[in-house]
Amino acid sequence: MRVSEIFFSLQGEASRVGLPTVFVRLTGCPLRCNYCDTEYAFQGGEVMTVAAVLAAVGRFPARHVCVTGGEPLAQRECLDLLSVLADSGFDVCLETSGALDVSGVDARVARIVDLKAPGSGEVARNLWSNLAQLGPRDELKLVLSDRADYDWAVAQLAEHDLARRCTVLFAPVHGRLDAAQLAEWILQDSLPVRMQVQLHKILWGERRGV
Repeated sequence: MRVSEIFFSLQGEASRVGLPTVFVRLTGCPLRCNYCDTEYAFQGGEVMTVAAVLAAVGRFPARHVCVTGGEPLAQRECLDLLSVLADSGFDVCLETSGALDVSGVDARVARIVDLKAPGSGEVARNLWSNLAQLGPRDELKLVLSDRADYDWAVAQLAEHDLARRCTVLFAPVHGRLDAAQLAEWILQDSLPVRMQVQLHKILWGERRGV
């Protein structure tokens, strides 16, 4: 598989926020969200075997591993990597765009699945059948650019009964939607969601390897 980077940091998003985590960022993504902050992972990287990735992960003092991208599921070896990491005793999560089928992911892996709002420019790429695959161990993330995105997200929350399936995360696009404004909307509507901000950007700004 082609790997963009492997690094040790604090998890910046989702329910594992703040936990020391090893990140394995795979190269490549079929989407082009207009707020993407990892465009450098679209190309390049180093070709590594699953065994080599496992060895690299094992050099860090952490039990939490996050496989991300890009879009990690775009590489077929990703499924094997996830299973091998789980076999090795790591607590593993997968961050995926929601455009590719998640049904083949090892049941021991927590799936953090995006549902792309219209403001991303990629709403047509949502694979809606993924919603039926999600369970209590998984999380669904909606990254929102503005009020129109928020209203769309609220409609999806109700139409698909998302909060009964898994934890639902609402997040503002960094630098585009004010986080306090999103918080106020969530409170006004008493939504059964968890709001998130990107902790790593608060701590270190727009840097790679964090």
